[in-house]
Parts: sequence; C-alpha cells; structure tokens
Amino acid sequence: QVQLVESGGGLVQAGGSLRLSCAASGRTFSASAMGWFRQAPGKEREFVAAINWIGRITYYADSVKGRFTISRDNSKNTVYLQMNSLKPEDTAVYYCAVDRGLTVPTDGREYDYWGQGTQVTISS
Repeated sequence: QVQLVESGGGLVQAGGSLRLSCAASGRTFSASAMGWFRQAPGKEREFVAAINWIGRITYYADSVKGRFTISRDNSKNTVYLQMNSLKPEDTAVYYCAVDRGLTVPTDGREYDYWGQGTQVTISS
C-alpha cells in the first residue's frame, strides 16, 4: 500500500511560481514511476508530467512544457513539481500518482495510487 500527500498549493498571481511536493509512504516508491495530473472545475483530469523511478526520463504535457519541471528525491520519498510562469489556465486541483509498473505512463488509468490533491489558483 502506498499513501501520497500533496502540499505546496496556493494562490499566486499570473507569472508567479509554486513548487508542489508529494510525499509518499511505502516501500515501492523508489521503484515506481510518478505522475502529476490536474483537474480544473468542469473539466476532465489531465496529464501534467511524469518521471521514471530514477528520475532520468520525464514527460510533460505540451501546455506546461518549458514552464514546469518534475523531479524526485528517492531518499525522501518525495516527488516535486516546480511550476514557473504560471497562467490563470493552470488553476486546478493537482494530484500526484504512483505507477508500480515499468513504464512511465501519461494515462491516469495506468496509475495505481493517488493523493488527495492540492489546490492551485492563479489570479490574472
């Protein structure tokens, strides 16, 4: 069993930055791919970024490429999402997720565990 707890959300102005953290419990963290997803009001959940178990392979949604950076520290069982140049359209609840498989999926249906989410609000 893996438990995930996100933190770092908040309210910032457009152009600002936030760093989200996702702390994981459980022995499978260091061997698992991790992903960040988001869901805005009235919209479906969408992929944001993913990283493989050792942190050498990353994927990003086109909408965040060049602005967001995913990273992980396996010694702390934590994955991060550094978000820069934030836009109002980045407003959403952000979720982290764990995939115990060998791939780095961008489809949320392939992830096994999910956190509760953290709210990110960007004002214009």
